[in-house]
Amino acid sequence: MLKIQIGPVALQASLAQTAAARALEAMLASGPVQVLVENYGGFEKVGQLPQRLPQTDDWLTAQPGDILLFQGDSIVLSYGSNAWDYTRLGRIEDPAGARLAEVLRGPEREITLSLC
Repeated sequence: MLKIQIGPVALQASLAQTAAARALEAMLASGPVQVLVENYGGFEKVGQLPQRLPQTDDWLTAQPGDILLFQGDSIVLSYGSNAWDYTRLGRIEDPAGARLAEVLRGPEREITLSLC
């Protein structure tokens, strides 16, 4: 399981069965990683990871709660819908429900990723 700390809210996510998700898990096995993020396009929060992950891009339509890899080195937390070439990393499984978009589109400029 993946923990995403964004401001005062901690979200939990399941990791996908992809090489990129396994590489992210291996990276986080050494400890938490902080990522500077920004809201993009009104539908996602994006930030550059400290290292590239294996990308196996597919044309995907992102849905709220999807965690994706963009261009091999950027993590995307989707709070809207967008179609693009992404690699799946996981899915937020937190019961934030309708608040998920509110939490993800907030003004926070940093998230912390860790294993739980």
